[in-house]
Amino acid sequence: MTEQRIALITGANKGIGYQIAAGLGALGWRVGVGARDQQRRDAAVSRLRDAGVDAFGVPLEVTDQASVTAAAELITKQAGGLDVLVNNAAITGSLPQHPSTLDVGVVAAVVDTNVLGVIRVTNAMLPLLRASAAARIVNISSSVGSLTLQTAQGVDLGAVPTAYLASKTFLNALTIQYAKELRGSNILVNSGCPGFTATDLNGFSGDRTAQQGAAIAIRLATLPANGPSGGFFNEAGTVPW
Repeated sequence: MTEQRIALITGANKGIGYQIAAGLGALGWRVGVGARDQQRRDAAVSRLRDAGVDAFGVPLEVTDQASVTAAAELITKQAGGLDVLVNNAAITGSLPQHPSTLDVGVVAAVVDTNVLGVIRVTNAMLPLLRASAAARIVNISSSVGSLTLQTAQGVDLGAVPTAYLASKTFLNALTIQYAKELRGSNILVNSGCPGFTATDLNGFSGDRTAQQGAAIAIRLATLPANGPSGGFFNEAGTVPW
């Protein structure tokens, strides 16, 4: 009998995060639904369980170290271990975000969630991930964070909020550094781009469904032992840094 694998997805009460939880749950995984809002978290867990997913709620505010520490303790108690961490929680920040008029407080808030939150959660979960036979860390990024695409001639990334864009570039750099540090271990670390997905981050203006957006994270979460680490991928293949 194959041992059940355990995943934690941050920001999993809705959108792409919820669909990642649903997709891994459909594969027989036990999934921790990380979310700060208790009502939405409980509702998501209930929906997943109704669909046959072995789900449990994880109170988690990624900008609060005490909350992150408590989440690691809860996972240890509830699940006994962790095989996959999907860092999905993110914010856009208040708009507009033009560089020349950008409020540094907005930048700080976006980076605190989208980057520092990833560091807090990843470092808290690393002891559990190191104990897994085949651990994976998936950072949900975006092609707008690609410096190559930002500077390419003839490439229009659209009206992307500056703080959000910069946070995803920062996150990609962080992915590379974690992958370098963990090279040779049981942990593979990659960034995944879900594409322009309809979520509340963009006012549901995206042309992809949340389920479609979740596909790359599910693929990276289930990489074989010889899979890549330190890469940036979307559904079509490799995204340039």
